[in-house]
Amino acid sequence: MTTRVRLIELTAGGATDADDVDRVMQRAFDPRFGEAWTRTQCIGILAMPGVWMTIARIDGVVIGFALNRAIMDEAELLLIAVDPEQRGIGAGAALLRSTIAECEQRGVRKLHLEVRDNNPAIGFYAAHGFVRVGIRPAYYRSRTGETFDAHTYARPIGG
Repeated sequence: MTTRVRLIELTAGGATDADDVDRVMQRAFDPRFGEAWTRTQCIGILAMPGVWMTIARIDGVVIGFALNRAIMDEAELLLIAVDPEQRGIGAGAALLRSTIAECEQRGVRKLHLEVRDNNPAIGFYAAHGFVRVGIRPAYYRSRTGETFDAHTYARPIGG
């Protein structure tokens, strides 16, 4: 039996990656929950101080991304997504480890994120040291008007 290892390449992302990021986001986020950002929102936040994006590629094709923002000694993982066809190969974990490493370099002491209640990613975040610190009732609104709570999580950075 032969197993082919696929190398996940992580690089800094920017506005020029907006089309690829939007493609991944539209595939990765179920529209009924209202979690995906628009292309314009992504480009707009990239121009803000303290914001960075990491892109995951395999064979030159964008398969995922993480969008982050740091302010003083705290940071927020704003968005993280992996194309559903590429899940389970470690791209999400690689993106999250990259975010944590960049936070360490920036002197961040705590990394925050929010996630929709009952999102399967909650287990992924818990496995990477995040603990729930709060709830935002009815934070997400679907296109049909249905609302979903957001859970806020945090994890310490460094020692």
